[in-house]
Amino acid sequence: MRTHHTAALLAAATALALTGCSNDPAPADKPTSPAPASTPAAPTADPARADLEKAVRAYSNAYFKPDGAAAYATLSKRCAAKAGDADIFTAIIDTAAKAYGKQEIQTLTIDQLAGDMARVSYTYSVPKLNQTSQPWAREAGAWKYDGC
Repeated sequence: MRTHHTAALLAAATALALTGCSNDPAPADKPTSPAPASTPAAPTADPARADLEKAVRAYSNAYFKPDGAAAYATLSKRCAAKAGDADIFTAIIDTAAKAYGKQEIQTLTIDQLAGDMARVSYTYSVPKLNQTSQPWAREAGAWKYDGC
């Protein structure tokens, strides 16, 4: 399992539902059928999964922007303590951003999610940056990178 401070931001994908409407009355020679009594509700996304994906994408975007303060803010308390000073962490991500340029997550999979712990795998266009089973922890209701 390989993890490092490289993760994700920006926008969980939003699904748009398109509906068609017609103001044309039904032709007189065709029988009309009654509308269904109710339409089953579309399944709702799991909010914990959506929040986790958003946090991973936010971390990745901040990491490769680079925005050291934003990336540092996504670290768990444990990882922030290990990373030390935010300025040192910022210097590290500045170096990564210069080496690899702007990176966007290509694929993202939540491998495990149980309570306040999760593992996430995601890929980039540069394979050496790919993350496998990267640990994340929910602290005070917010998902934080915990792969230190």
